[in-house]
Amino acid sequence: MNGQDAASGTGAPPVETTAGEGEVVLRLTDVVKTFPGVRALDGVQLEVRAGEVHCLLGQNGAGKSTLIKVLAGVHRPDSGQVEWLGERISFANPQAAMRAGIATIYQELDLVEDLSVAENAFLGHEPRRFGFIRRGHMAGRTRQILGRLGHAEIPPGRMVRALPAAGKQVVSMARALSHEARLIIMDEPSAVLAHDEVENLFRIIRELTAQGIAVIYISHRLEEIREIGDRVTVLKDGRTTAANLPARETPTSDLVSQMTGRTIEYVFPDRPAETVVGDELLQVDGLTRTGEFADVSLTVRAGEIVGIAGLVGSGRSELLETIYGARAAEAGSVRMAGRALRPGSVGAAVRAGMGMAPEERKSQALLLGEPIYRNVTLATFDRYARFGFTDVGRERAAADRIAESLEMRPRDVRRAVRTLSGGNQQKVVVGRWLLGDTKLLLLDEPTRGVDVGARAELYQVIRQLAAKGVGVLLVSSEVPEVLGLADRVLVMREGRVVRTAPADEIDEPTVLDLVMAGSLMEGAAA
Repeated sequence: MNGQDAASGTGAPPVETTAGEGEVVLRLTDVVKTFPGVRALDGVQLEVRAGEVHCLLGQNGAGKSTLIKVLAGVHRPDSGQVEWLGERISFANPQAAMRAGIATIYQELDLVEDLSVAENAFLGHEPRRFGFIRRGHMAGRTRQILGRLGHAEIPPGRMVRALPAAGKQVVSMARALSHEARLIIMDEPSAVLAHDEVENLFRIIRELTAQGIAVIYISHRLEEIREIGDRVTVLKDGRTTAANLPARETPTSDLVSQMTGRTIEYVFPDRPAETVVGDELLQVDGLTRTGEFADVSLTVRAGEIVGIAGLVGSGRSELLETIYGARAAEAGSVRMAGRALRPGSVGAAVRAGMGMAPEERKSQALLLGEPIYRNVTLATFDRYARFGFTDVGRERAAADRIAESLEMRPRDVRRAVRTLSGGNQQKVVVGRWLLGDTKLLLLDEPTRGVDVGARAELYQVIRQLAAKGVGVLLVSSEVPEVLGLADRVLVMREGRVVRTAPADEIDEPTVLDLVMAGSLMEGAAA
């Protein structure tokens, strides 16, 4: 980096540089990657040093995912230079990148759950002798690597399926170290972890960097950047707008401004001076599922936003899925406008006017290979079918209206959903229910993996729905999100509601005190 303006012509601040102590292991200069109709990377600059945690920030659609895939050997850049350990390189495939010492741990872990820890750690490069896998040697090497990561208690022979989310993440790191990785790229590694599990993740990262391993850390949680990061590079619209910023000293407002032009991380729409709510839409009474949640009662009125706060594992998501009929309750009842819904029936919930945007949108809500318009009309498909034929023109026109109202980017509803950023995929899921006669919308982690720009747009959509009389029940791990968006807040811990209060009568420290009281048990090693 030479202190040049890597975003000239964009009005962005100049790239900043600071001296680092470790050797430069990775340097990108003017890297460009273009897909049909999209310039995903537009002259990216990046420098990573040995033994540092280099944080990569940017909105969804800023180019982070494409950059990761260039480094991982999935894509080849169209122009520019990628230098690895002082040599210019272009990886032919992910295996070549891994052999060179670059390992990538994606947000959605690519582990084989029905294989053991050791088999996953050495998947694709199992130690062999005379053509036979040396399982004892492999187990021993895995045990050494797990010890190096501070998790010698995980048995190499245990099936990955039996591990908690944090344990699976450790296995992914073990796989990286089995390749003698010099650089580990971590994409939203804390997204599925409880609070104390995040602390353990940070401990492992510090131990890795102490051994000279470089880490590229990607997260939308800016407080994590300050805690674990050394330097920060910011991407916006495929370009580097700032590089090598000191992670601990750079104010959050500056980082957010570099990404979006805004100066605050949470941009909530103004709450109405007086929230006008209607009759009760949802009545949940004594809902119970053994081992998940017990004796939960709540209500949601028309035009009201009710938020549920709690740690991962507190039963929040399971509660929403049971209300929606994706799980069958063992006790209790769910009523919509006074009418009881059949337990375990999603169809009954949808017919009653209920819609849901689940936490795992890719696996539970979207047809990734299908176009945007087909995903948007999925819940109301019968409206566009007549005499056994689909009126694709009407279907696209309806999806176009939704795409425009939600400011989807890109706007072309013929594109496959898999090509969209996380924020725009979430807009597709929410937009699906805007076409129907939805009276109550259930939102499970609506902004997980969503950048601050798309986040603000989703908040606006949710508030507008409530203003039109739609009831909203949302779950979020982000306490400021629950407090800033909801009219009323429920706090869950270990499967039970421990506090209910208007949002303006409860603050973040109080919520954290309530949810953390049982966290030591939730974070116990398996």
